[in-house]
Amino acid sequence: MNQLDKILIIDDEVQIRRLLEITLSASGYKVYEASTAKEGYVLAASVSPSVIILDLGLPDADGLDVLLKLREWYTRTIIILSVRNSEDDIVQALDSGANDYLTKPFRTGELVARIRAANRKNKNDQEVVLDFGNLKIDLSRHLIILNDEIIKLTTTEYSLLTLLAKNEGRVLTHAFILKEVWGHHYADQPQYLRVFVAQLRKKIEEDPAKPRYLITESGIGYRFRGE
Repeated sequence: MNQLDKILIIDDEVQIRRLLEITLSASGYKVYEASTAKEGYVLAASVSPSVIILDLGLPDADGLDVLLKLREWYTRTIIILSVRNSEDDIVQALDSGANDYLTKPFRTGELVARIRAANRKNKNDQEVVLDFGNLKIDLSRHLIILNDEIIKLTTTEYSLLTLLAKNEGRVLTHAFILKEVWGHHYADQPQYLRVFVAQLRKKIEEDPAKPRYLITESGIGYRFRGE
């Protein structure tokens, strides 16, 4: 079994683990289950999953503490699955190292799609060209190709687009994007981000008002949707 096919579920709800095990196994994944943080640490280290699905309400530790501890060494995808649905909870989890966040109740089809996107990102990290169908990003030549035509972007636009595309499927917070593209001094100036996202949409989206690629996560940040 390829390591990209391994998924670890850390959740104390038996019904949720059973639902995920049935759904993910049917989609071709090898599923491992932990009901506590302690069990989760052991399995994460021993089976080396490509994706960890983590609940924030565990019986022996707060999920955010588990997330931070995993991020001390685990570099692959962590998706939070939680009943906590406030913007503050979501932003805190994403800023603490989560790649994505889904609230319970959730749609299993959406979860599977986000896992596929995460695994494509793992694969894309090894590639020079990010291929999203009509849109291709040639990282070696710094070229953006849309419908077989080269699209001219400014240096900042290119940095913003590649940051989002390399994290396909992951919700990036406003603060994270601003720090990565503009630097720490701009972390509290989201107006820069809104302007450049609008400019990018005009250049790469067929209908900027109904974007296919650059998705707004209201009050949180942006997500690049490759599908």
